[in-house]
Amino acid sequence: MNRRTFLAATALSLTPGALAAPKRDIKKALKWHMIKDPKAKTTLDKFRLIADCGFHGVEFRGPIDIPLREVESAMDKTGMRVPGMVAGSNGRKFSDPKAEIQAEGVTNYIKALEQVSALGGTTVLMYPGIVNADNPYDLVYKRMVKNTRKVIPTAIKTGVKVAFENVWNHFLLSPLEAARFVDSFKTDAVGWYFDVGNVVNTGWPEQWIRILGKRISKLDIKEYSRKKRDAEGPRAGFRVPLGEGDCNWPVVMKALNDIGYTRGWGSAEVPGGDRDRLTDISRRMDKIFSL
Repeated sequence: MNRRTFLAATALSLTPGALAAPKRDIKKALKWHMIKDPKAKTTLDKFRLIADCGFHGVEFRGPIDIPLREVESAMDKTGMRVPGMVAGSNGRKFSDPKAEIQAEGVTNYIKALEQVSALGGTTVLMYPGIVNADNPYDLVYKRMVKNTRKVIPTAIKTGVKVAFENVWNHFLLSPLEAARFVDSFKTDAVGWYFDVGNVVNTGWPEQWIRILGKRISKLDIKEYSRKKRDAEGPRAGFRVPLGEGDCNWPVVMKALNDIGYTRGWGSAEVPGGDRDRLTDISRRMDKIFSL
């Protein structure tokens, strides 16, 4: 979807015929590391900045070293929320061949669950392991199941979900397998954090959305360009503004409507920057969510 078609689709979504679509209230968040305005030096400065840019919340890489009382104070003064944390690398530790690294990942992930609970959030994102030549698929699967079961009691106690993300880790390669993996734990304390842009290189986000369905707890909002991928390499595909790549956002948003994801959170995971850059990201998310 290029800039022209993105803007045209946005205009179409605002026509009278589109008013029959379900009322949508998806809150906008971004990742803490995206805030790079030189004038925003303190936690409170950064919360005020992102509020001014139009966001409703922010997700930290967890567990965090910032005192929770400092974060809570900034939340109280700005109305910002912390809907969750990203403890992704700890999921990779879950699948590490070394038992001591697995244990470190479990300890850190439990701490992130507890911190998110204290801040009123509902998910901790996890990368579901990593498969490579030295870490085979079957062993990664067994380690991920074993170590996820160790954190589920804390997830249930705190009311904060374990939320796996689809990432480029050579594991859980299809939405059918991802759905079965979530279901294997037989608890609502485990769900999926769906990254829209991560799918576009090899598939279609709307298909994942319809198959994962109610398992989706939150969304990462990211763009991807197959044209840039083909010209510059796979990672270059992410270097495109929201709404100007190959994510078919009108179809994605319809799929979300179809599964009932009309309320919740969508978190930008794109290169950040200063006030102007963050405001632009916020406005692009508004256009996407209006489709």
